[in-house]
Amino acid sequence: MANITKKVSWSSRADESAAAGEATPLLNGSEQPQHSRQVRLAWKLTWGDSLRGRPKEIPHNEKLLSLKYESLDYDNIENQLFLEEERRMSYMGFRCLEISRWVVCGLIGFLTGLIACFIDIVVEQLAGIKYQVVKENIEKFTEAGGLSISLILWAVLNFTFVMVGAIIVAFFEPIAAGSGIPQIKCYLNGVKIPRVVRLKTLVIKVCGVICSVVGGLAVGKEGPMIHSGAVVAAGVSQGRSTSLKRDFKIFEYFRRDTEKRDFVSAGAAAGVSAAFGAPVGGVLFSLEEGASFWNQMLTWRIFFASMISTFTLNFFLSIYHANPGDLSNPGLINFGRFEGDVRNSNILYFLVSRLTLFFLSGLLGALFNVLNYWLTIFRIRYVHRPCLQVMEAMLVAAVTATVSFTMIYFSNDCQPLGPESTEEYPLQLFCADGEYNSMATAFFNTPERSVRSLFHNQPGTYNPLTLGLFTLTYFFLACWTYGLAVSAGVFIPSLLIGAAWGRLCGILLASITSTSSIWADPGKYALIGAAAQLGGIVRMTLSLTVIMVEATGNVTYGLPIMLVLMTAKIVGDYFEEGLYDIHIKLQSVPFLHWEAPATSHWLTAREVMSSPVTCLNRIEKVGTIVDILSNTSTNHNGFPVVVQVPGSDEPAKLCGLILRSQLIVLLKHKVFVELARSRLTRRKLQLKDFRDAYPRFPPIQSIHVSQDERECMMDLTEFMNPTPYTVPQETSLPRVFKLFRALGLRHLVVVDDENRVVGLVTRKDLARYHLGKHGLEELQLAQT
Repeated sequence: MANITKKVSWSSRADESAAAGEATPLLNGSEQPQHSRQVRLAWKLTWGDSLRGRPKEIPHNEKLLSLKYESLDYDNIENQLFLEEERRMSYMGFRCLEISRWVVCGLIGFLTGLIACFIDIVVEQLAGIKYQVVKENIEKFTEAGGLSISLILWAVLNFTFVMVGAIIVAFFEPIAAGSGIPQIKCYLNGVKIPRVVRLKTLVIKVCGVICSVVGGLAVGKEGPMIHSGAVVAAGVSQGRSTSLKRDFKIFEYFRRDTEKRDFVSAGAAAGVSAAFGAPVGGVLFSLEEGASFWNQMLTWRIFFASMISTFTLNFFLSIYHANPGDLSNPGLINFGRFEGDVRNSNILYFLVSRLTLFFLSGLLGALFNVLNYWLTIFRIRYVHRPCLQVMEAMLVAAVTATVSFTMIYFSNDCQPLGPESTEEYPLQLFCADGEYNSMATAFFNTPERSVRSLFHNQPGTYNPLTLGLFTLTYFFLACWTYGLAVSAGVFIPSLLIGAAWGRLCGILLASITSTSSIWADPGKYALIGAAAQLGGIVRMTLSLTVIMVEATGNVTYGLPIMLVLMTAKIVGDYFEEGLYDIHIKLQSVPFLHWEAPATSHWLTAREVMSSPVTCLNRIEKVGTIVDILSNTSTNHNGFPVVVQVPGSDEPAKLCGLILRSQLIVLLKHKVFVELARSRLTRRKLQLKDFRDAYPRFPPIQSIHVSQDERECMMDLTEFMNPTPYTVPQETSLPRVFKLFRALGLRHLVVVDDENRVVGLVTRKDLARYHLGKHGLEELQLAQT
């Protein structure tokens, strides 16, 4: 056992616990363990001062695993109610369910496309007004003097929009901050992130991203579309809104974690499709970055939702642009068509001789992630109050405007303004008549338009100094911006940074080579650089390759894009994880990766499991159940059900598993044995009663149980899962991990040779083991 670094031991072995003075294990998926002295000290440092006012600094340790997150249950509970419902359902009933799934996916795609269309139109209108006002002001004071007034106007407009966006996020719905991709990735992995798929979150997300983009921050509106699509999917698939307290009495069968997570996968894919006009890329993104569980029919439904999403956005934008039926806007960002002579034989020469340049993307991506990692830790420690978060966002907005204005002011890169120029808001500033400031094309524009200009502007539009300064400046602005309390994505800033240094490389290489090639066009290098930079930051490979190919409309660039993405991922992973994985770790989420740690085969279920376990008898006293559920020190979520052999002194043996949510519904409906015998029950409980309570089951404190009712008995036979998954206590950790993750379990019962319960494995028991620099490490468990 020399290769494991013990942070806190939660082993069930009493001799080790007694010898080391360590804590007992997490019980039944408990949210509140018995802390060791080290964890109690951390708790005191973190939360003890709250009685005397909030601390100035919140200590943070990335080696923590938070206990506030619960697991979703992807496994069906095959109890008697489930089997009876299945027997009653006819062949046509099953066919109707399958049709309903397709209908729901179609609605998800349609609504996601509408939301994307709304965001795009509002951002275009508000940004157009802002840039036009500032442009007129700059032109006015360029001649009369006093450009400082123009700077103040630009900064005030920026931080006014950003202030609104930060206030609604920080004070009303903090989960709407950022792109939301890490949270959706965790949700699809099986972690219940509080409030992540609420209607209120969607509203704040949409309004927040509009304010962020119009406010001129180094952000994009494409990333949050994935979160928005997931929220739409979670709401539509349930056929009701718990926030609005409206139940439309449709899609009731889908009110469970199994179905809901499948639809959220479709929503995330529809968001990618709407953002980039890449339906196939959306499916692959959902597979690569999100979904932990997959099948063929799910793939078809997700692809259907993605196609509907991009078509809806395309159709309504064509109407908005007064060209009905002209489906030329498949996504929020339009890269434009990249035409090239595919017969050119110099592509291989390009790949061999220039590939070393794109090691730079992995290095820049790793640098971006490292800087953002330390910045995020600083924010967790010091910028934790909502008012401070709003002030930081306003500061970043003002600094962004000031830096942008300064770069434009001191730039002498003037380019002729010809009839073929595509600049939306050309600034002349100190250039001669008929010319415009090239630096303003990059800064004085929305990020999407800046990316497109770097892709398609003619050679000679930018000089190398302009691109170098822009890359350096925008790199640090984007790094500072990601993680603010605003709704924003990192996709477009990454593409813009990569497009700038990619075009710079193209210009420099074209100046030293005399070969006439399609790769002499710096716009092609901008495309490859954009893909490489995004891949170096988020570490996506398969899906990003397809997204870029679909967005450009030319499969010729598939091979170089794939190679630079692989290079960026390999180089970046050597230094640091991807940006989304970093933020998942910093939030202390119990995320389960594809495989167990490589050196964990010597660990067994007996050493990993939580014990002792609180078990219930098959026929249990109501007062006992209420007391167990009301125990705030051990907030269990699953209980093995045991049965005692009549007339025997042997320990009780496992016969099933029942969840806290099921027990609460049973107590709410007074499903007691005595009432059933006296025929006082209104009707027999059905699965519909459990689905109606999903997902916000009432707390045990809201259920009144009289003293007489506490003496009653409750028969759990009909409602428990009689065939829970079990493993012997000598099973290795990788086998336990594979079974737990592949089946999407919430609880895995550990039994001995006599089928007696000896422990319980939950998500946190598995997620706390990871391979670190010093071998297999074990994370601390704490209420963070």
